[in-house]
Amino acid sequence: MEHPVLFLPLLLQKLGIPVVLSADEAHTLLQKILLPHVIYGWFVMGVLIAIAWMISKKLKVVPEGGQNFFETVLVGIEDFMVGIVGEEGRFLFPLIASLGIFILCSNYMGMIPGFYAPTANLNTTLACALIVVVFTHVLGVKYHGIKYIKHFLGPVPWLIPLIFPIEIISHLSRILSLSIRLFGNIFGEELVLGILFLLAGLYLAPLPMMVLGLFTGFIQAFIFCVLSMMYFAGAMEEAHH
Repeated sequence: MEHPVLFLPLLLQKLGIPVVLSADEAHTLLQKILLPHVIYGWFVMGVLIAIAWMISKKLKVVPEGGQNFFETVLVGIEDFMVGIVGEEGRFLFPLIASLGIFILCSNYMGMIPGFYAPTANLNTTLACALIVVVFTHVLGVKYHGIKYIKHFLGPVPWLIPLIFPIEIISHLSRILSLSIRLFGNIFGEELVLGILFLLAGLYLAPLPMMVLGLFTGFIQAFIFCVLSMMYFAGAMEEAHH
């Protein structure tokens, strides 16, 4: 789905940078790198890095005001994560929080006229899903060593021809589950919003969908993070079997 006007690609085109709005139109490596979902993905990351840098300059040893509020929220989220992955998985919080905040901001980006939700493109959600699934197995090897491979072979040798393909399909389905669920919901929301803006934008018809989008954008980011926590917890628990 293409927006009628995308602010950042239009700005780059005015600066003489060969930006296209569709992968089918991308004939050079630069154009492929500067597709809308990539541009807005980097934009989200740039904004988040800038905000984090500015906040870090104002941190106080004794929190007060906004710092106190955000620290309370982050501690609550961290405790929720520890309740799923266990105390030894507390070091995973930066990764989970980074993915969650990036996905949430990307989901909401598409609700701004002239902007595009990076998560409305399967390439973005697939990249996030691959990070989670690959790191899941990194955790498994870290906590269980090379014996982690036994997780894919079953309890007895004669079951290996049956269990191994099932386990491979199961872990590949995690990638599909994480990426397609997020992509489908955000893409559908973008599509409906685009149609409503074109057909009835002057009559505030998109507003109910935008309010619903605030809720669904949060829920999709939350589901992605919870599933990631469960996958991490499973890999870490495997080490104790």
